[in-house]
Amino acid sequence: MIVLSLIAVVYIALVALVQTDMKKLIAYSSISHMGFVTLGFFMFGQLALEGAMVQMISHGFISSAMFLSVGVLYDRVHSREISAYGGVANKMPVFAGFAVLFAMANSGLPGTSGFVGEFMVILAAVKFNFWVGFAAATTLIFGAAYTLWMTKRVFFGDVSNHHVAELTDLNKREFLILGVLAILVIGFGLYPDPITEVMQATSSEFLKHMAISKLPVTGY
Repeated sequence: MIVLSLIAVVYIALVALVQTDMKKLIAYSSISHMGFVTLGFFMFGQLALEGAMVQMISHGFISSAMFLSVGVLYDRVHSREISAYGGVANKMPVFAGFAVLFAMANSGLPGTSGFVGEFMVILAAVKFNFWVGFAAATTLIFGAAYTLWMTKRVFFGDVSNHHVAELTDLNKREFLILGVLAILVIGFGLYPDPITEVMQATSSEFLKHMAISKLPVTGY
């Protein structure tokens, strides 16, 4: 399972690098990040287990926010292709601020929730086996590569076409939803203690039960 988790982390990140559809890129990045979850679970350590649970919660915030961001653009332009955009930040500066924040969180930027779970799992992996930790840490490089590749082409540079030129910024409903997710991503990244403290007792008891054999003991 550790080998399969590392394949998911590394190989699927490479698959995400070649995507031209924003939604597919985010979907493949989700699979890569979920590799951290299974990696953390199957190393059977408290730090790894808690890191995996933190990663699941964080991914719920970040992935939802990124898919919503794609939905905002699709609602206006009716295309998910990266090539259909360019210079969006010039016409939608508030939206671009949110989208870039979520993209950086997806890359594991310190100070965001995306960093906390990944760092915990990588630290546990290094303690478990250096090369497992090294392979897991490569996703930080690949994650930054495919996320920044998409962000640069969609949001920055000159306005690429008339569809982008006609874009309007967030309405109140969109701002409220993305704003709540941004608060969760930053708040959880800066102060994850309320969640990690709740997990400690559960993860400790779980590991104790895992250490006890469930097979019946027979005597002679």
